[in-house]
Amino acid sequence: MHDKESFNAKMPSACFLLFFAHGLVFSSWASRIPIIKNALSINEAELGTLLLLMPIGQLSTMVLSGKMISKYGSSRVIKYCFLLYPAFLLLIGLAPSYWILGVVLFFFGVFGNLCNIAVNTQAIEIESITKRTLLSSYHGAWCFAGLIGAVVGLLVINLKMETFPHFVLIFILVTLIWLYSRNHLTNIIHKTEPNTRSIFKSVNPTLVGLGIIGFLSMAIEGAMFDWSGVYFQTIVKAPENLVILGYTSFILMMTLGRFVGNRIIEKYGKRTVLQCCGMMMSAGLFLSIFFPELWICVIAFMIVGLGGSLSVPSVYSTIGKVNTVAPSIALSFVSSISFLGFLIGPPLIGYIAEAFDLRYSYGLFACFGILLTFMAGKMAVFRNK
Repeated sequence: MHDKESFNAKMPSACFLLFFAHGLVFSSWASRIPIIKNALSINEAELGTLLLLMPIGQLSTMVLSGKMISKYGSSRVIKYCFLLYPAFLLLIGLAPSYWILGVVLFFFGVFGNLCNIAVNTQAIEIESITKRTLLSSYHGAWCFAGLIGAVVGLLVINLKMETFPHFVLIFILVTLIWLYSRNHLTNIIHKTEPNTRSIFKSVNPTLVGLGIIGFLSMAIEGAMFDWSGVYFQTIVKAPENLVILGYTSFILMMTLGRFVGNRIIEKYGKRTVLQCCGMMMSAGLFLSIFFPELWICVIAFMIVGLGGSLSVPSVYSTIGKVNTVAPSIALSFVSSISFLGFLIGPPLIGYIAEAFDLRYSYGLFACFGILLTFMAGKMAVFRNK
């Protein structure tokens, strides 16, 4: 039920900051992957295995996350669990070995997923109260945090700062954001939802389709977040101080696209926007494969970022159109499957890169963009949207 009396004007900004904090934690880890890879002498296949532990952690809590948020509300989950995500970022910075890092990344995935579902549920609840379209700008906040994380990563790496002190700074900033935001959250609990009902019995083909489209898009995002630095390092042969340039160009365009996304979606409709997103992501990846030169790849990654900017917000905002399933259950299902692509895509790239070449990995993910375009055109839920 909507507790409208508890609403205040600070809720939208508080939710915006939580998206920013979540993105900052993940981007800080992503900015350090090449450094950690070299420090622990990890090859591509071993890195792929490490990254696979994050989606395993996510899958292990997908059902639990949906039930927790449905039963206790997203605000309570954020208040009591959100800081565990940056806490495990600190442990990543302290991990002395490959195996310990693997365990830490598992729990990093667990709490990252729980917080991801909680803040997205919070966003949809605020939209339902305010009757405003906010989700695209919230996802823009996540991307803006990725840009800030990349810039901070570039700065501290060039200043020769070690990984752990870098992550301590991020933890302090996220804690300050959490201290402010925890007092300005909605407190909606969907009391009409039966807590004993299985999340898998609540889904339908439309939600499965939305989840697959989200999976394809976020798999490409994950490829860019976790492997863009390695791609510039091993394929483009960029100077060490410019390795992060590919990630930065990608996240810059994704951020800009999401901040103007609400108007674009309203003007052209979700189906057209999603089809254009898929084609742009595919084109950008193919461009980087066939022309692995520094500035061409910068432009290519910008195209991928712009293409990926509106796909997931379009999918998430469509969840409210599926009236047969309660919003929190639908969101838990679709966002979990979508975020699974974000986490399972990078290890898949690692295995393909070890067996063949990193360009083959990006070639496969370019095909994901083509499949996304096809599915968006076929799904009835996107017609006239």
